[in-house]
Amino acid sequence: MDDLSEEDRRTTIFQNLLRDLQNEGVPLLGCDVDAVHTMNAALWTTMSELSLQNDARKSCLIMERIPLPALQAFVNDFNALKSQTRLLTQLPELQRIHVSMVGNGIGPALSIQTTERTPLELEQYLERSAIEETLNEAKCTEALRSFITRIVIDAETCPYTRTPDHAATGLLKKGITPGPVAYRFSSSSDACAVLGTFWNTVCELLSTPQEQLSTTMLSLPAIGVGDTDEAHSRFVAVVELIGRNLCLFRGDGAFGLVHFHPAYDRAKVFPVDKPAYGHLPPRGWLRAMLRMNGNGDAAERFTDEELAMSDFQRRAPFTAINVLRAGQLDAAAGKYSIVNLDLGGGRLEKASGIQTYSRNVMRLVSLGEDLLQDGVHHDMAKAYY
Repeated sequence: MDDLSEEDRRTTIFQNLLRDLQNEGVPLLGCDVDAVHTMNAALWTTMSELSLQNDARKSCLIMERIPLPALQAFVNDFNALKSQTRLLTQLPELQRIHVSMVGNGIGPALSIQTTERTPLELEQYLERSAIEETLNEAKCTEALRSFITRIVIDAETCPYTRTPDHAATGLLKKGITPGPVAYRFSSSSDACAVLGTFWNTVCELLSTPQEQLSTTMLSLPAIGVGDTDEAHSRFVAVVELIGRNLCLFRGDGAFGLVHFHPAYDRAKVFPVDKPAYGHLPPRGWLRAMLRMNGNGDAAERFTDEELAMSDFQRRAPFTAINVLRAGQLDAAAGKYSIVNLDLGGGRLEKASGIQTYSRNVMRLVSLGEDLLQDGVHHDMAKAYY
């Protein structure tokens, strides 16, 4: 050993550690990925396979083409996530998963372990998964298309969408080629499985030209089922996990996310008074947006209840995520879209989409809450009944 270089010494130790794990009966899973998006797809899919088992499991995932800092960043963030009670309360499946670097990072491998489900964890899991076998992809896709037609197209909440089948149809003059919308689906109620599906969606978008695949609508009908506060809290936690994981590897520079849920309530999304990735702007900003957009009369006239109707632009029949290419967002927003929004009392906040959000709240108020809520129930019935 004394004659070995430092690199050779680390390689020898790493190989010995892998051999020890193999002798313990731990599966060694080689993964030939070379980018963070494929790395995340493989990691979350493997974690899901272990998470779905009731007994204790352990696997070793070897990624020789991924830099150690990227693997370490994943481990560090996952461990930090597990210390945050606010999220873990709604993500109980993550509590029994433990991820670490093999040999404290001496080689490109992760150890993924799960503990046996406790009776409470089993009860929670069965409650979450009971809906899965009743779901039908075709029905859910039809329900989501109904929502897009009703709110995005007919109510014109997105000025650049003319059909549920093609996106960016109004951005051609801004250099964006329109392309098909992909509808993707996961019936899983497990957060790890959903993360795996999400990253596979990202991989598909990255490997497909814009003109062949413009954007993706990802249906997650087993996540936060229904329009209750409990269902909404679960939805918020899962999509925050997705956004957090994407931003960790700077994926927010390539993609934008738009989150949907049948009980979508911006006042119950953390943080309430600051921007949250993939969500509407804070509701408390709407009056200032209306004023900046030249709609001062509406800003003074609308009640708080009427302003809350802005949430209907995100009330799809179930949890869904629109994964958009960043170029589309930039073209739609315009070169000077980020402005200083005066919230009063000397408080200025960076904001964008002033015109769109102002227009949307006025249109939704004009439609009326009863009509909008009836539309949500109609779309939900298409998906679940």
